Amino acid sequence: MALDITQHSPLLSTAPQVCADDMTYVAQLGFKSVMNNRPDFEGGLDQPTADAVNTAAQAQGMRFYHLPFSGGDLSPALAQEFARMIADAPKPILVYCRTGTRSTMIFRMAIELGYLNPTDLSLVLANSD
Repeated sequence: MALDITQHSPLLSTAPQVCADDMTYVAQLGFKSVMNNRPDFEGGLDQPTADAVNTAAQAQGMRFYHLPFSGGDLSPALAQEFARMIADAPKPILVYCRTGTRSTMIFRMAIELGYLNPTDLSLVLANSD
């Protein structure tokens, strides 16, 4: 099974919607964590739920993070929450949403705002309150 995975750094990649059945392949690629940025049922009732992907990811020894949001919700506060989760996550991490775009956008925002160190994805939060 092939997923359309975009590597942004050696530690973080994004992808469009994944399903529970993809988790074996994702683990074989070496990912240690998976993050879902997509709200459940955003695309209809046939969309895989976060719980289903979480169960499959954990069965493969990966950690699962869920930070669902729509593109219009993107904000510095959300980027800060994303940065905290990414910094906590065992790396490398695969982050997904419907197309991969909003996951890419929040990752770039967290770097640009100084919340994540781009080299090791550790927490910086230079501009936090």
